[in-house]
Amino acid sequence: MELFGRSTETAVLDRLVAAAAGGAGSGLVLWGEPGIGKTALLDHAVGRASGSTVLRCRGTRLESGLAFAALHQLLWPVADRLDTLPAPQAGALRGALGLSEEKANRFLIGAAVLSLVSDLARERPVIVVVDDAQWVDEATAHSLGFVARRVRTDAVLILLTGHSDPASGPWEGLPALEIRGLADDDARSLVRASMPGARPTVIDEVTRAAGGNPLALHELPTLDREPDDTPLPSLGDPVPIGPRLRRAFLARVESMSGPARALLLLAAAEDRGDRLAVQRAGAAWDVDASTWDDVSRSGMLRTAGTRIEFRHPMIPAAIYDGASLSERHAAHRALAAVLPAEAIEERAWHLAAAAETPDEDVAALLERAAEKSLRCGAGPTAVRTLRRAAELSPSAPDAARRLAAAAGAAWHAGHADVARRLLDDAGRLESGTDIARASRGLRGILEFTTGIPERAHRYLVHDMDAVSGARSTVRLGSVAVRAAWSAGRSDLQLESLQRLLAVDAGEDDSLAEQLPMLRTWWSCYDESGEIARIRPDGAGDTFRRFFTAAWELLPPVPLVQAWGIEGPLRDALRVQAAELRRRHEIAALAVVLSQAAVLDLAAGRWDAVETEATDGLHLAEEVGADHVATQCRGTLGSLAAGRGDEEGVEEYTSSALQVSVPRGVRALTASAYWPRGRAALFAGRPVEALNHLMPLVGQGHEAAHPTFALLAAADTAEAAVQVGRFDVAGSRLSAVTTWAQRSDAAWAWVTVHRLRALVGDGPTVEQSYRDALDVPGAADRPFEHARTGLLYGEWLRRARRRADARTQLAAAAEVFDHLGAEPLRKRALREQGLADGPTARRGPGPAATLTVQEMRVARLAADHMTNREIAAQLLISPRTVGHHLANVYPKLGITSRGELTRIDLSGDLRLRVGAHDG
Repeated sequence: MELFGRSTETAVLDRLVAAAAGGAGSGLVLWGEPGIGKTALLDHAVGRASGSTVLRCRGTRLESGLAFAALHQLLWPVADRLDTLPAPQAGALRGALGLSEEKANRFLIGAAVLSLVSDLARERPVIVVVDDAQWVDEATAHSLGFVARRVRTDAVLILLTGHSDPASGPWEGLPALEIRGLADDDARSLVRASMPGARPTVIDEVTRAAGGNPLALHELPTLDREPDDTPLPSLGDPVPIGPRLRRAFLARVESMSGPARALLLLAAAEDRGDRLAVQRAGAAWDVDASTWDDVSRSGMLRTAGTRIEFRHPMIPAAIYDGASLSERHAAHRALAAVLPAEAIEERAWHLAAAAETPDEDVAALLERAAEKSLRCGAGPTAVRTLRRAAELSPSAPDAARRLAAAAGAAWHAGHADVARRLLDDAGRLESGTDIARASRGLRGILEFTTGIPERAHRYLVHDMDAVSGARSTVRLGSVAVRAAWSAGRSDLQLESLQRLLAVDAGEDDSLAEQLPMLRTWWSCYDESGEIARIRPDGAGDTFRRFFTAAWELLPPVPLVQAWGIEGPLRDALRVQAAELRRRHEIAALAVVLSQAAVLDLAAGRWDAVETEATDGLHLAEEVGADHVATQCRGTLGSLAAGRGDEEGVEEYTSSALQVSVPRGVRALTASAYWPRGRAALFAGRPVEALNHLMPLVGQGHEAAHPTFALLAAADTAEAAVQVGRFDVAGSRLSAVTTWAQRSDAAWAWVTVHRLRALVGDGPTVEQSYRDALDVPGAADRPFEHARTGLLYGEWLRRARRRADARTQLAAAAEVFDHLGAEPLRKRALREQGLADGPTARRGPGPAATLTVQEMRVARLAADHMTNREIAAQLLISPRTVGHHLANVYPKLGITSRGELTRIDLSGDLRLRVGAHDG
């Protein structure tokens, strides 16, 4: 069929088809109003792709709630190729297609579909065509979105159509092309082709009425009128094309026999294209073979084997909307009656559509269908199903229970706002205790992830008495302790911990084992805020088993770091991430990714940190988990601080503080202050660094938090030493020493020895640095290990042990270079330049007369740093800084600090070492 006025669109499709044939895969979403010509463009693309493998399906309204229904239609022609896939992928895809009892694994299914189309593309190009993608079931949509974003190097083209802009949802990130109405000249050409010999007045009339919609242009001239003498229905002033076409289609339907109208209504209500189901349901409505023949001759419905298909999706919509309520109910009851018992979801929805009053039997059937959807990972489908079940529940308690269950499904599917609204709806029907029991304490969990931690603590402690089962009680109690920790409230932490430890595990052996571990983790502080005498065994199997528990039972990562037992948790998080991806629990996955990013930051896997924290941030924003998103921003801020990206530090920490400060989440506020302090410290601004770090230990400050104060002790003390605040450095050393003695954490002992070296004097300094480098496990945190080496190298250089200094500084510089820690890499290289000793001076130029130390002082002064700040960075006295500047000015021919900005002070320091460098 000729496409009028679509040269631009067809040119785009032709390029994509040619690119796929050349091995450059891509995807494209064509979107626009119904009847605008999207399907015709798909047909054009398929026609151009001669010699390609074409996989095609169409989304339908009824099957949109059936997990992997569209995928079944799409892949059925190549189901014999499943044996070529890796066994795990093949098993998962067989389960999705209903060929086995394998449980749904979203990630494996997406990977399997990708492997399948990629394998097919090695033989010939593959064109995947999905029409009416807005009706594709959620599980298939996510699988296809997964594939579409990963076929750039395969001979695969994925084309989809939909009614709305795909800027969000499963097709997010794919190129999109809006299909608009035809220009008047092109519209007239289409009408002439559809209605040869039509008079110009009729052509103009149709063009005005259709508004450029190709389907309307094609259909309006042929709808129930005699050529040239009967006016088009309702022609006149332009109106929206949807209602006009609907009336036109209904006019054609009304002219047909009663059995034919019944058949069309059954087909429209069935919505899956199952000819056998429609045929069985129509038997009681006098639908016989002649009726099928009449409908087929009308051209409105086509049959192919056991499938039926309307010529255009607007036709069944018009038929269904035009039928009376009683007619629709009757059609759905007839279809439900002929479905087999195992078709729970289909029967449930047909009966729900037919229900005129509350019906507990139908509501219970919908509840069973929702449970099946949840097992398949189709959370949004389960939410819709449970909400409808609540509407049909005769009793308020049952309705509230189903709404609360829907809230839980929404939360696990990553829709926090929907979950909160459903909980509110349930709360208007029943008491808070009943809702807490039905939702398993979801109100407190939601508040913890998106609201005020002290309020979350109150909800969670209250709901511990409402939920059923010791395991649910422990889950809420553990999150309550965590909420108190987030708020920096050790008093509330102790209160909820005591409630938690009073839970009777009964015969649950694993829970009985977990409770002492929870006490070990959380009993960090007694009522006065002092550290309790508890030392977890980091190598014990008990702790490793504990880390495989549900994410709600795990302590926050900073606390794990304080205890120095990251290894088992890192392994557990990998396992949990895979499981949560399989279950498609987005909210929990965001939590796990945010925690993994913190651990990888300390372990020196900075590239992984960026991926995990960014992915976690996007997922958290998608589900509305504000606190998890804020934690990810804090981690990205810490990464930016290490890399010297101060703009990134400011951006991430400012965003974090906008959320954490008003809600009183001191843990998140502290995690924003800390990277600000580190950024200033690494940039040589110790006064500013101390201003950011001291609030962590300040009583009553918005950023005061004992765990973060402990973890940031090394940074706080180093900044304090550089500005001469040895009292602050001594107090931080004392706190870390106490913790090291009680936890035996490797990082704590490293910090103790490093701080002893910083505040010490005489022969003990070198031994302290060596002890810090030699702590077992110290190298597991490469960034901190290299920082120790840098400080040691600087001390050796000042002691004029140049060879030893070069060894330490070179090793530190190599680590910083590998990590991308630019500020400390430059610092290490500058120190190496000083340790290399005298070398040739630079060529002509005023700066060539400066010694290395004078050059360093001049550069820092040109950056508008004060004498005290320069002294702190170079580890010399402010008086010495003034002495150097007094030498610099006459050598450069200037008289003031402000004139330094006009001097070229660039170049390699190692070429300018003079005889006076120390």
